[in-house]
Amino acid sequence: MNYILKSLIFISFSLLLFVCPANAAHFIDGLEDVPIPTNMQQISTDNISFGNEESRLVEAYLTSSKIGFKAVEKFYIDTLPQLGWIFQNKAENRISFYRDGENLEIVREKLNPLVVRITLKSQN
Repeated sequence: MNYILKSLIFISFSLLLFVCPANAAHFIDGLEDVPIPTNMQQISTDNISFGNEESRLVEAYLTSSKIGFKAVEKFYIDTLPQLGWIFQNKAENRISFYRDGENLEIVREKLNPLVVRITLKSQN
């Protein structure tokens, strides 16, 4: 009986960790399927979002004094394809993706502290 109780406690604890991970992903306001890299935060006062069912434009800014743009590039190049985004190209301070008629552009705006602009535009 003691073994069964310990097993149930272990399973319950494991499920709790799985359902509520300590490092749960945060997503950009207005872009609920575009995550924010660890050690970055969204600048909520600089967001732009408008559109309708046929097209939309969303612009958000992220900032950090803890990571550089190369880490941001790596995060999005590794993460966004898992969410259906197709990598398009990379320039010195910009990377871009495409999915379902929308372009997503990630641009380094400022170096220190790092400020990144993320723009989603419909192609319509």
